Amino acid sequence: MKFTEEKLEKAFIELLGQEGFQHRLGYTIPRTVDDVLIEEDLKNFLLKQYQQQGLTITEAKSIILQLRTLSSSDLYESNKTFVKMLSDGFILKREDRSQKDIYIQLIDYAGLNKHRQPEEEHLISLVAEGEEHYKEDNNIYSFVNQLEIYGYEKRIPDGIVYINGLPLVVFEFKSAIREEATIYDAYKQLTVRYRRDIPELFKYNAFCVISDGINNKAGSFFAPYEFYYGWRRVAGLAKEVDGIDSMYTLVQGMFHKNRLRDIIRNFIYIPDTSKKNEKIVCRYPQYYAARALFENIKKAQKPGGNGKGGTYFGATGSGKSFTMLYLTRLLMKSEHFESPTIVLITDRTDLDDQLSGQFTNAKQFIDNFECFIRYCA
Repeated sequence: MKFTEEKLEKAFIELLGQEGFQHRLGYTIPRTVDDVLIEEDLKNFLLKQYQQQGLTITEAKSIILQLRTLSSSDLYESNKTFVKMLSDGFILKREDRSQKDIYIQLIDYAGLNKHRQPEEEHLISLVAEGEEHYKEDNNIYSFVNQLEIYGYEKRIPDGIVYINGLPLVVFEFKSAIREEATIYDAYKQLTVRYRRDIPELFKYNAFCVISDGINNKAGSFFAPYEFYYGWRRVAGLAKEVDGIDSMYTLVQGMFHKNRLRDIIRNFIYIPDTSKKNEKIVCRYPQYYAARALFENIKKAQKPGGNGKGGTYFGATGSGKSFTMLYLTRLLMKSEHFESPTIVLITDRTDLDDQLSGQFTNAKQFIDNFECFIRYCA
């Protein structure tokens, strides 16, 4: 089956609709032509989420203003600041100084570690007992197309996933019918033309998706093209898929609401310092492996368990060090483990250098982690 760009838009609208994303046409959203936020959604989410703390309209608007004032001239640093605010939250100083400060999260992450889809039990064989059932979150999920954005030039992205009025995922499609148009052209459209003409949009970006229907890939806005990957498996499937089926696994895998929130919170890594504007979005084997290891370590914890959390085998070049980095964040951020001690053991001195450099440059990502790496001959 060959897709035109129009058919691709319709296919993603339908698939994302099945995951609970409301379809909205850009011209129906009240906004100024240069605005990339849906301010009403963000304001309504904040007021509802922090109603018990008495968040005022003025305070909600001050949060929105704080986001707007991130500079688009240094896009990488602004995006780095935003991603940290998005994943880790931040403190809001109250309008009334006699009131306690509020810890603000721009996404409702409630129940994130308390729910797994039934098919994920194929990867996580043991389920922790006594877990609460997943409670529906308060987030506002939308898929918006035909949104005209006026920056240095007018641009109309093919699609944008919004959560609480924040444009977190940008989609760009290319027709597989036109021989001169390739999925690489979709990548160039995002990272060259859009970056030049509407940089404001990418201050708030978590990751991007490029597709021609047959090839479907996701990656960081700052990553080279070769670091865009397909999400070719949904947990529980017997094997990886390619072609048109990879469009379904991309949406059902990355855009299941619970998994998307998890990726945004725990699986997008930006180094503390970087000369190359690095931002790493997990691949699907890294995501499933880190999650499975976390659950099995939790289940095996003594005195109830045997203390053996499991073994993970990964092929050369599969990104095992990033898998361990994501796992470390899950462990360090978990209330269950209460700030554990983690020791990394390697069998080669070059791995010592690689891991020590990577982990010591990820202190903010893994909660001011102190790294202990041991080389074993």
